[in-house]
Amino acid sequence: MPYFCPVNPKPLDIPENKLIILFDGVCNLCNSAVQFVIAHDRKNRFCFAPLQSDIGLKLVRERHIDASRVDSIVLIEPGVAYYIESEAAILIGKEFGGLWKLLGLLQWIPPSLRDPIYRWIARNRYKWFGKKDACMIPTPELQSKFL
Repeated sequence: MPYFCPVNPKPLDIPENKLIILFDGVCNLCNSAVQFVIAHDRKNRFCFAPLQSDIGLKLVRERHIDASRVDSIVLIEPGVAYYIESEAAILIGKEFGGLWKLLGLLQWIPPSLRDPIYRWIARNRYKWFGKKDACMIPTPELQSKFL
């Protein structure tokens, strides 16, 4: 379910065709997911920012997102809407194209059934996958994909 932005900010200098993924920068699972998205983002649609970064916090505040409720992933379509939890994950996968578009079938499952599973994984991600002491630093080759 999209959450429509209460403001119409065009954060930073992000081209209109980009989608922003905010992620938990200290979570090993989240960092692996970002690497997976980068590897499959053939259309170069995504840019990234850790939720803990100044930019991530600014984007969260601008959209009045309750950071205590959303701590693992946010997909932002600048000036339009933002998505959280399973909806964000599904929409990110669909952007890869090809067979990944089949993830759209999961949208037929009500969020009231999908999101509890997502939240269970999110609650246990540090225990299962570990945690870093600081946010990841992108390599020089990937720096342009990070805000």
